[in-house]
Amino acid sequence: MKTFKILTVITVISLALFSFTTLIQEEWKVPAKYETMKNPIDAKTDAAIGKSLYTKHCKSCHGAEGYGDGTKADEMDGELGDFSSEEFQAQSDGALFYKTSFGRLDMPEYTKKMQDDEDRWLIVNYMRTLAE
Repeated sequence: MKTFKILTVITVISLALFSFTTLIQEEWKVPAKYETMKNPIDAKTDAAIGKSLYTKHCKSCHGAEGYGDGTKADEMDGELGDFSSEEFQAQSDGALFYKTSFGRLDMPEYTKKMQDDEDRWLIVNYMRTLAE
């Protein structure tokens, strides 16, 4: 009985450590260079183009309002995020540009689909309009 309790405690601790390690590995690290990068496109510039690009490239997964509820969302393994949330909106423009540009896991890299950096900056500006 005592051995069973010890094994149970060890198992619980092991599972907790494994879960914690998994969370750490899944954190999306943004290089400092991008974290501090300033958006060169004024937020009011070409807003319709930003929305159009978002609709074409992002809406199917992230949804029309950025809630992570697009038509392809159920096919994705990771968390799609809620672009309207304070947590999402607290990220720097540079961080959003980096994530949009280089992706990870289910999020594709867009540097080849949208080779012009300006297009990805316009999407960042549009994502800012999805705040609650």
